[in-house]
Amino acid sequence: MADLKVTQIRSGIGGKRNQRETLRTLGLRRIGATVMRPDTPQNRGLVHTVRHLVSVEEV
Repeated sequence: MADLKVTQIRSGIGGKRNQRETLRTLGLRRIGATVMRPDTPQNRGLVHTVRHLVSVEEV
């Protein structure tokens, strides 16, 4: 199974509460932070919620 490399490129400040919580759930705490997550429908949904704040690569 592939992984997703998720990098935060914009701040969650000023965003909706659920978007800020989604960033924390993904494990992103600051701009430039990168995490590897398994490519599951749940993680795809989290990334979709904050798609304007992160960049995603399939690894």
